[in-house]
Amino acid sequence: MEGILALMIPLAPFIMVVAIVWIANQRKLEEKRLNATASRSAEEAARHATQVAELEQRVQVLERIVTDKGYDVAAQIEALRDTKSHEEGTGVPLDIKRQEKA
Repeated sequence: MEGILALMIPLAPFIMVVAIVWIANQRKLEEKRLNATASRSAEEAARHATQVAELEQRVQVLERIVTDKGYDVAAQIEALRDTKSHEEGTGVPLDIKRQEKA
């Protein structure tokens, strides 16, 4: 036991220095990991914000279409389909009730 203790006493300062350097390096590595994660999160947040802005613009356009004669647009599309099927003589009319009355 005395032999191990005699060997440990001179090695104690060396072991302490190695432990301090190892802890400092671990702290630096953890800071780098955190910074990398934060920058990646910021990039993702910016990308998501851009996507949200684009989607909001598209929704505004769709709202405008629906509120500004939106139903007229649907009727015009139906009229075009009816006209096309009558001209070609093929296809099934989309408005069967209207077709039967005529």
